[in-house]
Amino acid sequence: MPPTTGLGVLRHEDPRLLERLRESASVIDGAVTSPERFEKWFSERCATQVHDVTPIPFASMRNWSFAEGSGNLVHDSGHFFSVAGLDVEVGDGPVRNWSQPIILQREIGVLGIAVREINGVLHFLMQAKAEPGNPNGVQLSPTVQATKSNYTGVHRGRKVVYLEHFVDVEPHRVIADVLQSEHGSWFYRKRNRNMLVEVGPDVEAGDDFCWLTLGQVQEQLRIDHRVNMDARTVLSCLPGIGTGTATDRGSGLHTGAEILNWITNSQATYDLGTTVVGLTGLPGWQRSDWDISHDRGLFFSVKAVEVVANSREVAGWTQPLIEPHGIGMAALLVKRIDGVLHALLHARVEPGYIDTVELAPTVQGTPENHEYLRGSVHEQLVDFAVRRQEGRVLFDAEMSEEGGRFYHSRSRYVIVEVGDDYPDQEPQGFRWMTMPQITWLLQHRHYLNVQARSLIACLRTCAS
Repeated sequence: MPPTTGLGVLRHEDPRLLERLRESASVIDGAVTSPERFEKWFSERCATQVHDVTPIPFASMRNWSFAEGSGNLVHDSGHFFSVAGLDVEVGDGPVRNWSQPIILQREIGVLGIAVREINGVLHFLMQAKAEPGNPNGVQLSPTVQATKSNYTGVHRGRKVVYLEHFVDVEPHRVIADVLQSEHGSWFYRKRNRNMLVEVGPDVEAGDDFCWLTLGQVQEQLRIDHRVNMDARTVLSCLPGIGTGTATDRGSGLHTGAEILNWITNSQATYDLGTTVVGLTGLPGWQRSDWDISHDRGLFFSVKAVEVVANSREVAGWTQPLIEPHGIGMAALLVKRIDGVLHALLHARVEPGYIDTVELAPTVQGTPENHEYLRGSVHEQLVDFAVRRQEGRVLFDAEMSEEGGRFYHSRSRYVIVEVGDDYPDQEPQGFRWMTMPQITWLLQHRHYLNVQARSLIACLRTCAS
């Protein structure tokens, strides 16, 4: 493959690359790994990987402690992550100021999927990996999923395999490479490097790895808790499959320039104040021997777990995890406007975002929490229940959030196509965007949040 010149966006718009990806998306049978062979392999990985997770009191954690004075939950090495407090003030909403625990993890991790042509078709190297917070143990993960502390050996465990293909990579092999945020409600300014890199024929699949076509990966997205959050966000950064081309960016309800102006204006003008504070005496929260929880029992708790694993870089460890209360909802409304598919995205504020505002799904929230808060999100959840009954459901699956930091965090991901009776005029804070416009935004950092990125990866399964 000849090297490209210029930025990665050029390869995103390379017609030959798009053609190869479309072909891979169309292949389910006849690939190097048949669906039957894949299911056998995945079942074997689930049976082979030991991953026991047991809740423990904070005092039983090894190498973790509450720092004197601040009360923050920190690791002895000073690496990995910590749990601190955050004071938040916002410009509007049912609650204008609050305090909460939040994860501080300033180091940038690598989420990378290796891509290789096998028998003339692009295949993706997916990993069967268990995380301590996964509700079902093993899920399909990127080829590499590692924090800087992990891949630099702070844990003194085994090396991260395949990492060399994502470090100092030759530019012409890069399909996508972009920094993206994680959950802005639970992480403070956390980012990961999302990468897809084409590798050569010398790269083989190890025991916990499997080559799948894009079509096969998209089939797995429809199965509850099968494809993990990290894989979904990386897949969202692919060039659009079945969604038009970059030259179609001006064919939507709004031009690209209008959308960028709206996003930038939202980020620049919204009144948000955040201050990192200690966990000690955090208003509205209480600490017991076993957890840190909200006074009303809502939102989430911080707990400690003991992990025993036979398929990770280290065989056992303890760590804190955030345990959400309730099952979240992330829903996207789509509509054909003048024959072009549009998705309705929301400019959402979360305290952990670097740029204050990122584009979120049409509806995002945990019903139990918003039943108590009774704000605009509650109204959106109620309205969506009606739209779901009246519209055409294109996608519906329950998926886990990041299993390395969250305990049994689950959300229902739903895509509903609405009809002509749904108004083109957007509510305040919302915009209709075409898939080529969204694909273009995903080549850049901090425009779409992690829930929206998951839904875009899922929407492409419908288009394919």
